Amino acid sequence: MKNIIFFSFLFIAFISCKQEINKKEDNFKQYITVLGIAQDGGYPHIGCQKECCANYYNGKNKRKSVVSLGLIDSQQKQKWLFEATPDMHTQLADLENNHLKTSTIIDGVFLTHAHIGHYTGLMYFGREALGKKDIPVYAMPKMKAFLENNGPWNQLVTLQNIELKSLQNDSIIKLNNNIKVTPFLVPHRDEFSETVGYKIEGKNKSALFIPDIDKWYKWKKDIIAEVKQVDYAFLDAAFLNQNEVKRAMTEVPHPFVVETVELFKNESMETKNKVIFIHFNHTNPTLQSNSKERKKLNKLGFRFAKEGQNFEL
Repeated sequence: MKNIIFFSFLFIAFISCKQEINKKEDNFKQYITVLGIAQDGGYPHIGCQKECCANYYNGKNKRKSVVSLGLIDSQQKQKWLFEATPDMHTQLADLENNHLKTSTIIDGVFLTHAHIGHYTGLMYFGREALGKKDIPVYAMPKMKAFLENNGPWNQLVTLQNIELKSLQNDSIIKLNNNIKVTPFLVPHRDEFSETVGYKIEGKNKSALFIPDIDKWYKWKKDIIAEVKQVDYAFLDAAFLNQNEVKRAMTEVPHPFVVETVELFKNESMETKNKVIFIHFNHTNPTLQSNSKERKKLNKLGFRFAKEGQNFEL
């Protein structure tokens, strides 16, 4: 009997080991990894005394980093970052330690706009922190001018910590033979810069990344048609509904999750499954994986970004 138990244990250990080996052998060649999912203020949120943040401090919920995607080409040994968030130091470490370690900390950073959660991480490239030279930073014309003409960001340019790369609306950037990126304008609170989303295309699959937009109906493009053309669509999910926070929602316009769900209600399960919500405010219950609101929407076919998820391109 002891021998049977012993050999059963060995067999289970062998299978587990083999599964792990297979997992490593099946690593994606080009892929997107989720580095952050929260709105600009992160989770827990500054000044928040609500139950949502209390659940972090009492150990019920985990910390969530500010919205960011990593783009990796393991064949070409290259990696890029979408958004320079206040959590960029740990997000770059994630790329380095868990995905691809190279002599360059990053091969480029793509910015969407000039709101605090999307560009202020550039500070880590400066002389007070990394102090590295000529890190490519891709930006639209107004975003580029904002960085060039306002301190402390223009010091990064003057000291050549960053090298600004110009983007144009709907103009393709070919990163290598496997990957290309296309910025496109979206309506948002453009106080300091324009706002863009990105289409990221690999050899076999493609993705949309739209972390911020005012409302879908204000966009010149049809979000349903755009989602159908890609394999993954990372979409703005800042607030679940109108009643979530006690402030004028016109100050912080976003498409409510319930509005996006309503738009896609008559679409196929295949189309709904392409929608991956991201950029959650700390008050949004769908930020937490165990919430009843999130479970309900999962059953309808919608997905929710999780830090550490990888999506093959």
